[in-house]
Amino acid sequence: MNDTGTLLSLPLAQLGATTLTLGHALAAVGGFVLLILLLLVLALRRASAARQQAAFEAAERAREADARMAEIVKAQAEMQGRMGTIAEVFGSRQAELTKAIGERLDGMTSRLGHSITEQTKSTHENLAKLQERLAVIDTAQNNIQSLAGQVVQLQQILSNKQTRGAFGQSRMEAIVADGLPHGAYEFQATLSNGSRPDCLVRMPNGAPDLVIDAKFPLEAWNAIRAAAESEGAEAQKAASQAFRRDVDVHIKAIADKYLIQGETQETAFMFVPSESIFAEIHENFEALVQRAHRARIVIVSPSLLMLSIQVIQAVLKDARMREQAHLIQHEVVRLMEDVGRLDDRVRKLQTHFSQATRDVEMILTSTDKLTKRGAKIEALELGVEHAEASDDQPASRAASSRTGQLRLHVVDDAD
Repeated sequence: MNDTGTLLSLPLAQLGATTLTLGHALAAVGGFVLLILLLLVLALRRASAARQQAAFEAAERAREADARMAEIVKAQAEMQGRMGTIAEVFGSRQAELTKAIGERLDGMTSRLGHSITEQTKSTHENLAKLQERLAVIDTAQNNIQSLAGQVVQLQQILSNKQTRGAFGQSRMEAIVADGLPHGAYEFQATLSNGSRPDCLVRMPNGAPDLVIDAKFPLEAWNAIRAAAESEGAEAQKAASQAFRRDVDVHIKAIADKYLIQGETQETAFMFVPSESIFAEIHENFEALVQRAHRARIVIVSPSLLMLSIQVIQAVLKDARMREQAHLIQHEVVRLMEDVGRLDDRVRKLQTHFSQATRDVEMILTSTDKLTKRGAKIEALELGVEHAEASDDQPASRAASSRTGQLRLHVVDDAD
């Protein structure tokens, strides 16, 4: 439409001040046909221009397609080269990977075999240790069975009153024999009244003997335990009374039989071979303890008897040391005499050393004089040789040298 307007506005003629354009002409002529022709011409021009433009664009596209095709061919060639390089790299890498995998598999196989060997060895060692432990367990089981048999045997021993008394006496004898020297005690000794206590400890310095007698009230104590388990007040009371009665009987028997004036100590030991029974007496039967004290009976357990024996051992040792005191004094006197003789001999030796020192000093003085005389004699001999060697010396000088030698000899004689 813009082109059409331009054509219509083209001047065709100039009439004075008025410009006659194509549009005026067409309008004047009624140039509808001209307008149609003009439009056809414009359409043809546009079609030609469009064809030219299409041909130009097709040529451009063809050139671009050729360039792209050349680039594609070039890229394809480069791609083929790269594919070849990649194939070579992949081939080398695959060979290296295969080699590395083979080496790792070999190492893993070796480590796995070594680990299996060590595991097998460790398993054998563990099995051996397990067998040893099982053997130890079997031994322990045998010991437990043996101990169980001994416990049953001990129960059988304790169930009998006589064997129970023998057990308490044997334990007391073991404690006394371990703590005191042989001869400081006597088992089952007979007293003047015909009684035979379990043990007599010989006290030092002619003092009366100490009596130790073992008592084991196990039945009454078992009755107390059974009553405590049954939780019956009457049963507990009856068991306590029976236990108190048995212990009281033992205390009276020891006080009546074994405390003899002038023959035994005023105090005797009643040995209870069980710490639990001893604790039961002191915790729940204080009246029995006080009654024993009044009767001059001391109730002792194994630990207290051991302590008492250690005290007695110290007393015996002190008594033996006092008995040997005069021997020690005699030996000290003899030792002092020997020390006095040694002092005299040392003083005499010191005198000899002083005399020897003076003699050595005199010998040194003599050797000093001899050394000086030897030096003078050596000087005189050198003077004589010098005089004989120089024949041209005057006779007066030789005479004076002889006179000097004579003077030196006189002086040496005077020394």
